[in-house]
Amino acid sequence: MRDFRLLVINPGSTSTKLAEFYGEEAVWQATVRHRAEELQKFAKIIDQLDYRFEMIEEFLREKRVDPGEMDTYAARGGILRPLPGGTYAVDEVMLNDLRKGTYGYHASNLGALIAHRFSVRYGKPAYIVDPVTVDEMDDVARITGLPEISRVSIFHALNQKAVARRVAAELGRPYRELNLIVAHLGGGISIGAHRLGRVVDVNNAVTGDGPFSPERAGGLPVGGLVDLCFSGYTKEEVMRRLVGGGGLVAHLGTSDATEVEGRIAAGDEKARLVYQAMAYQVAKAIGASAVVLEGRVDAVVLTGGLAHSAMLTDYIRRRVEFIAPVRIYPGEEEMRALAEGVLRVLRGEEEARRYGDRAEGDWEWQKEKVPWAYSPAR
Repeated sequence: MRDFRLLVINPGSTSTKLAEFYGEEAVWQATVRHRAEELQKFAKIIDQLDYRFEMIEEFLREKRVDPGEMDTYAARGGILRPLPGGTYAVDEVMLNDLRKGTYGYHASNLGALIAHRFSVRYGKPAYIVDPVTVDEMDDVARITGLPEISRVSIFHALNQKAVARRVAAELGRPYRELNLIVAHLGGGISIGAHRLGRVVDVNNAVTGDGPFSPERAGGLPVGGLVDLCFSGYTKEEVMRRLVGGGGLVAHLGTSDATEVEGRIAAGDEKARLVYQAMAYQVAKAIGASAVVLEGRVDAVVLTGGLAHSAMLTDYIRRRVEFIAPVRIYPGEEEMRALAEGVLRVLRGEEEARRYGDRAEGDWEWQKEKVPWAYSPAR
């Protein structure tokens, strides 16, 4: 059986990652950088589409890569409506939501739009895989103490699910037959309870609950947060404190875990306490996920950039290894995860989902969950 060639496209805030895969093997990977002064010319992220596409075309020409020779195009999913995990064919409904920013604006919105341009030009399909708005939460997990506020699912779905499948393969069992707790440790931290292939509970890793992280405040005592909001700050100033200015940044003035560990090694006891507190909150959230899974947990999985830190993972492991064996997969391989998701469809291992297909009655219920308490920069 022949294998497939894929062009993988992953837009970030100031760069676009590209890769060519032949099956699971990366032929090459590269990052196309976008200068800040160039990006500042665009009022909205969507206005960057032509500029980024031309930059990608120029890079591919210089590398002598013909995108028309690819079998398909795999892109990072953007801010979309709540939807189950999986690989989605890029369709017009998806493209319209991304163009309009119906659910929010983020650089990842450009992924499907760029892939679609190649798809139209060369007559090959385009897909996205497990966008951040994957929503498989149990209804009971959505309820809060106020009917006006629901818990929402925004997390590192792409990496969490890719790592969960990797664990399943190593255990020799299907992902849909396992109960896993996956902790993505990065600039934001998300803890997902994976029950039989679905993430039935997870913290909002963008602006919501959960552990504090290198740059996010995480869950806070409600009374203190209310006092902060009415102490002279604007809404925008509060949001900057919560996202970007919280966590390690707020306590220690840096989001660099390597720097924090260096300070700890030099005897900085405040840095030690704050770093341990972040690990403590991660471990506590893992314990809560074990309750969600009724104690039936096959593995606890630590992944993301911070999982490179033996100091941090050791702090966490000591508190949670009584729940289940702890497995550590440092970093995140988004490009490979995108390729693997599309390959499962091309090989007939699973069917591609269509974003435009909505179950009867489902859309109106989901629409009530919008906006997401998430206001990314336009």
